[in-house]
Amino acid sequence: MVIVGAGVIGMSAAVALQKRGLSVTVLDRKGVAAETSRGNAGALTFCNSEPHNSLSVIRKVPGWFLDPIGPFAIPIRYALQASPWLIRFLSASRPSRVAETSRAQVALMEFCRDVLPAFSKMAGTHNLLHQDGGLEIYDTEKEFNAALGVWEKRQAHGFSFEPVRGAKSISDYQPGLNPRFERAIYTMSWQSVSDPLDYVETLGETFRSRGGGIEIVGVEALAGRPTGCDITLSDGRTLSANHVVVCAGAWSHTLARTLGDRIPLEAERGYNTTLPPSALNLNRAILFASHAFFVSRLTSGIRIGGAVELGGLDLPPNYARANALLTKAKSFFPGLKTEGGKQWMGYRPALPDSLPVIGKSPNAPSLIYAFGHGHFGLTQSSGTAELVTALILDDTPAIDLSPFRADRF
Repeated sequence: MVIVGAGVIGMSAAVALQKRGLSVTVLDRKGVAAETSRGNAGALTFCNSEPHNSLSVIRKVPGWFLDPIGPFAIPIRYALQASPWLIRFLSASRPSRVAETSRAQVALMEFCRDVLPAFSKMAGTHNLLHQDGGLEIYDTEKEFNAALGVWEKRQAHGFSFEPVRGAKSISDYQPGLNPRFERAIYTMSWQSVSDPLDYVETLGETFRSRGGGIEIVGVEALAGRPTGCDITLSDGRTLSANHVVVCAGAWSHTLARTLGDRIPLEAERGYNTTLPPSALNLNRAILFASHAFFVSRLTSGIRIGGAVELGGLDLPPNYARANALLTKAKSFFPGLKTEGGKQWMGYRPALPDSLPVIGKSPNAPSLIYAFGHGHFGLTQSSGTAELVTALILDDTPAIDLSPFRADRF
């Protein structure tokens, strides 16, 4: 069988399927963790199950649009192209639809949380996992109180939290913050990895050491057969496989289209800067919730990034967004050393209802889709791998996959 995509979803699925005795080949145009999976914040946030198009978020969008380097932006030259996705995004913000999406996301997140310990031991990544907790910082009393309501709901699913009030109390969790911050939430529910690149490369090493093959080649098209799939490669070859799993991130919908499956995926471009480890004495991951960006501690350094830009796959990067985040971080951490940073942009694969596609192609039963995880690719990778394995082996998946079907749009 063949997996298309060597990011965190693809390599997790490869290791899980290999463990069940299947012969697996992974195809990727650039190699293991060569795209978006290498540059995320490294956080495993199983508690975050609220759709991004909830009414509380929708109300903020008009103000964000007025700030070209704010938390959510669309370049003018891409606005028309993004409009069909935005219409679906707004349509999915109906309270009844958000409630359905939340239930599905909670089920997926809890499953991913529960399978991670066994998966990480099997995959050889357990030494890269850490449970340092996380700190959410809020600018206003209103935002803080709204967050308390969200966390009370999360607590019912086993995610604990502690409200933190006062600059001195916050500094006990993280020294060096600007004393203007007086409201925060601390949680031990957040986990992290040492570095997302190391994590995915370790999956690749495990897969190779057990006989798996990884080929660097592009995939141009897919065609379903009664008992399998044909794969047209960028070098002119055609491969045949009894099963194919598409985990190509923000490029997945272009492959789905060759099968006649039209899935409204958009690339949420995210920016970050990774500073040297000595740039800041950071105790744990910090989310500045009012500004939608993370500061996280990795073995490769201090990573500052986040926010969303709907800009597709072809527009050049706008690193003014990374610079803006770094400037904010400096004002929030006056002692932050901003020299020597490396900028990066990645393409988060996002669907309008905030849920991934996990399931069989309507037009090719031997082909499985596993993409569109948005901000949660790392968080949901181990659980998605187990669900894909169940589908390939015709086992009953551990959760209801109907909310994640490819034809739900």
